[in-house]
Amino acid sequence: MIYLIMNRIVITGTDTEIGKTTFSAALMLGLEKAGLKPHYWKPIQSGITDGVDTRSVQRLSGLPDDRFMAERYIFSQSLSPHRAAELDGQSVDMKALCNLENIPACDDGTLIIEGAGGLMVPLTRKNLQINLYKEWQIPVILCARTGLGTINHTLLSLEALWSRKIPVRGLVFIGEENPDNVETIAAFSKTEILGVMPKLDRLDPKTLVDIFATNFNIQDFVS
Repeated sequence: MIYLIMNRIVITGTDTEIGKTTFSAALMLGLEKAGLKPHYWKPIQSGITDGVDTRSVQRLSGLPDDRFMAERYIFSQSLSPHRAAELDGQSVDMKALCNLENIPACDDGTLIIEGAGGLMVPLTRKNLQINLYKEWQIPVILCARTGLGTINHTLLSLEALWSRKIPVRGLVFIGEENPDNVETIAAFSKTEILGVMPKLDRLDPKTLVDIFATNFNIQDFVS
């Protein structure tokens, strides 16, 4: 059963380039099909060479403009937010970001919040991203790789979340089929596996709708 705080959920990962953005688009389409009117927000965007993730999710989902909330910060360099901010002559206002009242309102649907990189990414010289999640207390979906190293990375990430009493909704694995890694993590962590999303050669709304329907149970996200 999913416990959303005011219909919000955070998508984070064990590392950068895990596939959080693609999964966020697939989840939006799954929720849209269920009639839950999903919205997307990426508070901090580091790197604009290939465009911003908000526009990528919109392109992948095909959903209208009003489902996508404006970023709080956009930094030009593909670096950890604390350093990217410094190079752009900016800084992240952690106090303002931690304030739940500053999260975009989404009264008529579900707000998917995608984090920047992994849990321990510094947002400032004094605060890690996981500190933001601790303040929010919004349920987290942790995205992890399927390949070598994922057992260590995933269990360490879960330990970090548990030690801060951050609610964990479940795990999503992304990559080539590796059932033993998934089963081993499930056995050690006792954390719900929400599904496995393969790496995709083709990315478009129809493909993501089909992948979500095949690899995930929408009831895990709506009940």
